[in-house]
Amino acid sequence: MSLQIGVIMDPIQSLVIEKDTTFALLLEAMRRHFTIHYMEMNDLFLQDGEPFAFTRLLTVKDDPQNWFSFGKKELQALGQLDVIFVRKDPPMDLTYLHATQLLDLAEKKGARVINKPQSLRDANEKLFATHFSHCMPPTLVSSNKDQIIDFLNQQHDVILKPLDGMGGENIFRVRKNDPNTTVIIENLTLKGSTWIMAQRYIPEITQGDKRILLINGEPVPYALARIPLAGETRGNIAAGGSGVGVELTDRDRWICQQIAPQLQAMGLWFVGIDVIGDYLTEINVTSPTCVRQLDKIYNINIAGKLFDALGLK
Repeated sequence: MSLQIGVIMDPIQSLVIEKDTTFALLLEAMRRHFTIHYMEMNDLFLQDGEPFAFTRLLTVKDDPQNWFSFGKKELQALGQLDVIFVRKDPPMDLTYLHATQLLDLAEKKGARVINKPQSLRDANEKLFATHFSHCMPPTLVSSNKDQIIDFLNQQHDVILKPLDGMGGENIFRVRKNDPNTTVIIENLTLKGSTWIMAQRYIPEITQGDKRILLINGEPVPYALARIPLAGETRGNIAAGGSGVGVELTDRDRWICQQIAPQLQAMGLWFVGIDVIGDYLTEINVTSPTCVRQLDKIYNINIAGKLFDALGLK
């Protein structure tokens, strides 16, 4: 009997399949003849302490014109699935939070959930990196305008970003004496009511914001350096950056060694870290990307390596 694989994801019809890591996982599941149960967040529910979802059997193929087809909708007890991959993009809003709590029960009923639901809650993709502050540039997390301005005056050139964004959204580069500083801070902090992150600007961003993928703490030996557009400070592919394959440096591997034990301890099997120059800037645990680009450049199969590490045969 084939393994029963659940995937919780954004609507599959919205995928850009040549760039989508979830699609790479789905293709690998097809190659291994697993049965795929497709879910979106609002398909999950709880009844009398038992976690369920309305799922659809899914088949996929690497065809940009016709990449998926569904079977009929069915009721699925989540605890009866062998593995559930959580691949919903941020933000970690209340819906996401409550879904992880429901998935805690699916774990107790016998399903493996990748990544572990409790750790998805615990590892905010900006704040989690601060557990490894010795790997990071000077960083401040605050909602206080005066404190953020003091940090800017000390560092002269900073990046300001919300704690729950993704894809380069609402990221600002601010230099000392920028006349827009106050309004940027007020807008990002919602006038002092929410925290943001300030980091010293790293000039090496022009050489790329490297996405390094780790499988059970072990890095893939190549990274995708996301190069910003001319005049842009964000390397994110979603913000128009272009991807270039690079081998990991000794410093990259050292950063991975610093964080690997905690990733393993927390059940964070598949993680993407962002490194600019010599510095860790973020740890992405919800839906790390760049698998398809790296597979194409280096003729590797990262999804296959993940499945092997998980023992999914």
